Amino acid sequence: MRNHLSVFAIVLAYVLTPVDSVAADQAPGETIIVTATRTEIPLSDAIVPVTVITREDIELSLATDLADILRFQAGIDIGRNGGPGQATSVFMRGTESNHTLVLMDGVRMNPGTLGGAAVQHIAPEIIERIEIVKGARSALFGTDAIGGVINIVTRRADAAFLETAVGAGSFDSQSGFISAGNRGDNGDFGVTLNWQDTAGFAPRTDSDIERGYDNLSANLYGAHRFSDNEISLRHWQTQGNVEYLDFFLTPADQDFENSTTAVELDTRIGSRGTSKFIASYMQDDIVQNQSDDFVKSDRISLDWQYSHAFARHTLTGGLFAVDENASTLSFGSGFDEDTEVRAAFIQDQWSHERHKTFVALRLTDHEAFGNQTTWNAEYAYELTDNWTINAGLGHAFRAPDATDRFGFGGNPDLDPELADEAQIGLRYAPGSRHSINIEFYRNDIEDLIEFDLQTFELRNIAQAEIRGAQIGYEYRGERFVVHAEVVKQSADDAVTGDRLLRRAEETASLSYTQDIGAHRVGLAFIASGDREDFGGVKLDGYLLADLTAQFNLGRAWTLHARIENLLDTHYQTADNFRMQERGGFVQLKYRWN
Repeated sequence: MRNHLSVFAIVLAYVLTPVDSVAADQAPGETIIVTATRTEIPLSDAIVPVTVITREDIELSLATDLADILRFQAGIDIGRNGGPGQATSVFMRGTESNHTLVLMDGVRMNPGTLGGAAVQHIAPEIIERIEIVKGARSALFGTDAIGGVINIVTRRADAAFLETAVGAGSFDSQSGFISAGNRGDNGDFGVTLNWQDTAGFAPRTDSDIERGYDNLSANLYGAHRFSDNEISLRHWQTQGNVEYLDFFLTPADQDFENSTTAVELDTRIGSRGTSKFIASYMQDDIVQNQSDDFVKSDRISLDWQYSHAFARHTLTGGLFAVDENASTLSFGSGFDEDTEVRAAFIQDQWSHERHKTFVALRLTDHEAFGNQTTWNAEYAYELTDNWTINAGLGHAFRAPDATDRFGFGGNPDLDPELADEAQIGLRYAPGSRHSINIEFYRNDIEDLIEFDLQTFELRNIAQAEIRGAQIGYEYRGERFVVHAEVVKQSADDAVTGDRLLRRAEETASLSYTQDIGAHRVGLAFIASGDREDFGGVKLDGYLLADLTAQFNLGRAWTLHARIENLLDTHYQTADNFRMQERGGFVQLKYRWN
C-alpha cells in the first residue's frame, strides 16, 4: 500500500501543476440539492458534507452501473463479489453496507430483505445527478440512514431532445440505450431504455468458469402543471439475469427485477408555503433458476411534507407511513413477514448574517421495534468571507430487516442498531475556483449486528467505534478540473478492538478532467488501504486508475471511450472474488435537440 500511495503522490503532484493560465474568478451556476434537508437549497447552504456527481461527470465516466461511479469516491468502500451484476455492497464512512440509504428520486430502494440496495443493477444512463449526504440522516428519512444517504435523481428534459447510443468492449460486452423527452409550459415527459449484456469473466479466484450478466432498464416520467400545482408520475424498472458460482463452484443463475413507482403532487400555497405528497411502490425480487428459492420485497409508502418560509427560517413538517412485505424461500425453509411503520417529523432551517442552523426531529412507530426518536442538530458560522466552520450531531437507528431476524443465521431477538454521530468541518473557499474541505467525524453504534462465525448466527455486538478525518481539494480552471480527497479512519469493535470487515482504513482519490478543443479527457485514481475479511483474511491494498475520453465528431455525434483498470491491478474487495482486469469500452452516441 505504501508503494501505491507513493505513485499516487507523484501523480497528484504532476496533475496539480496547472496546464492553462489562471483566469479571474467567475461565479458558476448555483447547484440546487434536495437530499440534505428534504427541501430545495443551494449546495453552498448545506451545513453537512454533500457530494454532487453531475450528468457531465457520469457521461465522461462511461460507467456500467452505479457502483462503478461510487467507487472513485474517497470514504465510500465498494465490496463486489466478482464481476458485473454480482452482489455489491456500499460502506460509507466506515459503517455497515446496510447503513447507507439509497433513494430513487426520494423513494427508498433498500429492500426489506438483504439490507442494501442493488446498486449493481442501476444503469447510469437514467441518472441526471447523484447527491451523496455523509452522516446520520434518520431524522429525515428513517431507518437505515446511519452512515449517509445516496439520492439518485433521474433525468428530466428541459427541452425537446432525442439521444441514442450503442457500445461494445472487453468480455464480449454490448450495450445500447435511447432517451427522449420534451418540456413545455404545462408539463414534461420522457423515457429512457437501456440494455446491457456481457459474457463477463471468472468471478471466483479458485475457478476459471466465466459468468455473464444481462440487464434491461426503463425509466419513464410525465408531469402536468396547472394553477399552483404539479402532478407527476415516475416509474423505474430493471430486470435481467445474473450468472454466478455457488458455494461448491457449480454454475448457477438467478433472475432479478427491481422497480420503483411514484405519484407526486407538489402544491404552492400562497407565496411562502409548499406541500409535497408522494405515494410510492417499491419491488425487489430475486428468483433462483436451479431451485424454487426466491427473495421478494414489496413496499407501499405514503410521504407528505409541508414547508413554510419565514423571514429568516424555513419550517418543515410531515407524516410518513409504510406497509412492507418480505418473503423468502431458501433450502426448503423461509418466511413471510409484514411490517408497518408510521412516523412524524419536524425540522427548521434558520440563517442570519454569518450564522446557519438546521435541526430535525423524527418520531417513528415501528411495528416490530416500538417507538424510536431520531434527531439532527447542525450549525455553521462564516468566520470570514473565505472561511466557514460547521458542526453537527445526530442520533440514528436501523431496524433489523426480516432476513436479519428470520433468514439463515437470523436471530428474532435482535435489537435495533443505534448510532450517535458527531462531525466538525472547516471550509476554505477563496473565490469560485479553489476550495478546501476538512472534516472530522465519529460514530458510536450500539448493538451493531454482526455474523458470529462460532454460533453461525447474527448477534448484537456491544458497540462499534468509528473515527475518521477527510480532507478534500478542488480547483476549477478555464478548461480543466482537479479534485482530490484523502480519508483516514478506523472502524472497530469497541469491546474486542477487532477491525470491522471490508473497510479500508485509508483511501485517497484523484480525478482530473481536461477540455481539449471540443473534446474532453478524464483520469481518475483511487488508492485503497488493506481491509480484513471473514476468517481473519487480510486483503491487500490497491491502486486503480480509469482513463476516459469524449471525442466530438460533429454537431450531433460523440465517441466515448474508457480504459478501465488502466494499471491492470490484481485486487479483491471480498475474499476469493476476482475483480476486473484491464478492459476497454467504446460508445457511439447521437443526440438531437
